[in-house]
Amino acid sequence: MSGIARRLALLASLLLALTGLAAVPAVAEPAAGPVVTDLGPASSVTSTGVAEQVGDLIWTATSGVSPVRVGAFDPASGQVERTVDLPSGAGVWAMAHVGTDLYVGTYTPGDLYKINTDTGALSKVANFGSFIWSLAASPDGLIVAGTYPDAGVHSYDPATGTTRSYGTVAPGEQYVRSIAVDEQTIYAGIGSHAKLITVDRASGATANILPAGYADRTFVATLALHGDRLAAGLSPTGTMLIFDTADPSTPVEVQAPAGDQYVTAISHDPANGDVYFGTRASGTLYRVPAGSSTPERLGQPYDGAYFNKILIDGDQVRASLTSQIVSYDKATGTFSGVDLGQAGLPPAPELAMHLAATANTVLVSGKAGIQVHDLAAGSNSRTFLPGEAKTMTPIGDRLYLGVYTLARLWSMRPDGTELAELDRIENEQTRPTDAWYDADSGRLLIATEADYGKINGALADYRLSDGRLTVRRGIVPNQSLRSVAVRDGIAFLGSETRNSLGTDPIEKEATVSRFDLRTGKVVDQFAPVPGAQQITDLMPYQGRIYGTTEKGDLFVLDPTGRRVEATAKIGTGASTLVLARDGLFGTDGKRLFKITGGATPVITTLVDGLAAQAYAAGLIAVAPDGRTIYTIKGRNLIAVTRF
Repeated sequence: MSGIARRLALLASLLLALTGLAAVPAVAEPAAGPVVTDLGPASSVTSTGVAEQVGDLIWTATSGVSPVRVGAFDPASGQVERTVDLPSGAGVWAMAHVGTDLYVGTYTPGDLYKINTDTGALSKVANFGSFIWSLAASPDGLIVAGTYPDAGVHSYDPATGTTRSYGTVAPGEQYVRSIAVDEQTIYAGIGSHAKLITVDRASGATANILPAGYADRTFVATLALHGDRLAAGLSPTGTMLIFDTADPSTPVEVQAPAGDQYVTAISHDPANGDVYFGTRASGTLYRVPAGSSTPERLGQPYDGAYFNKILIDGDQVRASLTSQIVSYDKATGTFSGVDLGQAGLPPAPELAMHLAATANTVLVSGKAGIQVHDLAAGSNSRTFLPGEAKTMTPIGDRLYLGVYTLARLWSMRPDGTELAELDRIENEQTRPTDAWYDADSGRLLIATEADYGKINGALADYRLSDGRLTVRRGIVPNQSLRSVAVRDGIAFLGSETRNSLGTDPIEKEATVSRFDLRTGKVVDQFAPVPGAQQITDLMPYQGRIYGTTEKGDLFVLDPTGRRVEATAKIGTGASTLVLARDGLFGTDGKRLFKITGGATPVITTLVDGLAAQAYAAGLIAVAPDGRTIYTIKGRNLIAVTRF
């Protein structure tokens, strides 16, 4: 090695030490190229979304990790006694059982597995497309599945090993979000425009039995059937309807108190006819006594708890939460719980959702939490969050979070402490998509997408000085907002033609709108790239605005912001842009690149082969000093220096 090479290697080592990065060997790069340091899994979690009790064991399964792991929790020992890894699927939302056979429905693809809980034997018995949302078992032993995105209903008969497809049961819809079945009828809960569809098991004939007064809801998201009583949870109003299946025309309405919007789990107590249900966003457990329509509040395991399944076992009331099994003590009205990660279902690397960086930490959001990487210590920890942070914006000594669902605004310290909810965007918004802090005005702008089946996204404008929140829904008519950036008092708003999941585009092309922060008015609007459906990012740089689309286009607006000055191709999908040092950089999840400005932008690859596995394309963040770029490689967090 030459003297120059030795000095460069020493400089790189010193740089790693000074930035507090873990001393992990760098990926080999050219001598003059970037230094890439692998910081390990970006975010690891034990996240479950389903449970089923078979005998004395509670079975559950992980989501968003690979491989999907099914585990059997023993309430007596407080441990996960057995685990089974599935050979396919990105996660599990659905389980049912017939006798001692457990059926597990996966998504991506929508495979149906059978686990013999006596022997542990695993077999794949069917495939129902790409996504199984819901499963139920009939009293006579038939397994039925509800699927996405075809709003389909399918069945599997364990006695014969045969399947049947009833096809799309709600034309124009995508979700069979919940399902129940008896000896004659399948009940399918539909979204994004709520319907409750009955399917005759013999003939396949369908009908919608949801009363017309509830047709403005988005989902029949939860169903629970016992005998001739069918309980249905409706979103986003936190309403539960209890039907008599012999005459479903006049259901009993039960309304969740305290403004809760979702009924996430329902269970009948066969011993006395009581109905238990859990709600979001508060995470409260309720009981409705038999013959009543008034819910009795039982309490919360913790603020923001997400009930996946309520399990009634004699006098025992248990529930599966995001990563816990909790028990409710009827005598004392208290909850106790076991963390599944500690009980034997260990965390695994998940798909990251967003990145943020401060001087001492890198933060990665995921399911129901944020992974906090301490750069100095070379360690990481997890902070619970009742939702998913789709945006994270460091401002001063706080981190501001745009949280899905319900489009909520939270804040915390960069070390994961002092987490607190600040406000809710409401206005039928659910998913934050981008955020920008304008230091000149002290305002945090958050772009949002409407709730399922709704139109018109919004721009949320939060003033840090007094906590005042202003929401402008429909500021870009008939579209949702996908990106936002501010330059000289003008907010540039990038749109997406799809308003929300479950809707078809109204407008033909995505647009950029210029919004004057001083007057609160949209100045003008135009489509920068013909045919583009999403403006995936916007970034001011050297007096111009750079933007990207879902088709891999880069466009440059001239200094006025009114005209496209240049275009270039940077890939085939969405990219995200950042400023680092004195340059403009970006990633599409496949490579990290640099953009050199000018009449014809030049794109140079810095790091290739990222193959990022994430919920969003182009996850990237920059240290405050601009000297380190963080992004995702596979499911790991990497730091890029000397670029």
